[in-house]
Amino acid sequence: MSSSITDVPGLRVGQVHRTGDGWLTGVTVVLPPPGTVAGVDVRGGGPGTHETDALDPRTLVPTADAVVLTGGSAYGLVAAHGAQRWCAEQGRGFPVSEVPGEVVPIVPAAAIFDLGRGGRFDARPDEQMGYDAAAAAGASPEHAVVERGNVGAGTGAAIARQSHKGGVGTASVRLSGPWSDVVVGAIVVVNAAGAPTSGRPSAGPDAGSTVTGPPGGAMPAPPLNTTLAVVATNAALDPAETSRTATTAHDGMARALDPVHTLADGDTVFALATGQVALPAPDDRAARVGALVEIQAAAARAVELAVLDGVRSATAVRTERVELPVWPGVT
Repeated sequence: MSSSITDVPGLRVGQVHRTGDGWLTGVTVVLPPPGTVAGVDVRGGGPGTHETDALDPRTLVPTADAVVLTGGSAYGLVAAHGAQRWCAEQGRGFPVSEVPGEVVPIVPAAAIFDLGRGGRFDARPDEQMGYDAAAAAGASPEHAVVERGNVGAGTGAAIARQSHKGGVGTASVRLSGPWSDVVVGAIVVVNAAGAPTSGRPSAGPDAGSTVTGPPGGAMPAPPLNTTLAVVATNAALDPAETSRTATTAHDGMARALDPVHTLADGDTVFALATGQVALPAPDDRAARVGALVEIQAAAARAVELAVLDGVRSATAVRTERVELPVWPGVT
């Protein structure tokens, strides 16, 4: 069985999407166990994000209740409200009083640009899609298979300046030696301006190619993109270490895609640490740093593998507006 982010115990994924009648978009929700520490690192020049400031290690709340990856550009961020509503109904969130159930769920989110790819600019994720994706994650059994390709937030994904299909990919890496109980997993939505470094064709679209719009004089699709990732581990990390893991995980994007982190991308990595496997205490500095280096290297590798998995899992999509081939030869 292929590896995935759900190899990290307690991690669940829910995905919803809509296609046809001008639609080509969706939402992916990653649902961690309660108390999971979260961090984020935004590297792209055109990010569309929600609640990322709350994940700064210097802020009050160290945890996240769900992470939302969505299509629809900035419009799609409303899906986070739906996931937040579902979390509130389950009592998941930061308690703000002594009254049971009075919580504020912390639900960071990030969006890819897929507007108009199904034919309608106004066909984009709404609050209900976020709610439904969170509910699907909540109903999913532990270690469930994660659907890949043109699903969830990757339904309308495209790569290589929108000349080929992108999609959702996932992978995991298990550490060896004394940290063999530690698992690092990743899920990505590959929607990059750049192209995969693996399987690059010798002859293909030139660097300036774009998807042609419908007949009748419509303008070509703009070269707006974004690759999103959630990387998770069962190791016990503090907020600063979790944020640093998100930073290091961007190396996986850089290995798998070229160019990356461009002005036309909103590349964002969220990191989650469930705290199930203890690391050496901070006063044992050498041992703790050694473990962190291994975990963060595994995070970059998991993201790299997940990006390639997303490209490999993409399927050719033909809609009223675009006809995109699958990237050849990714291994």
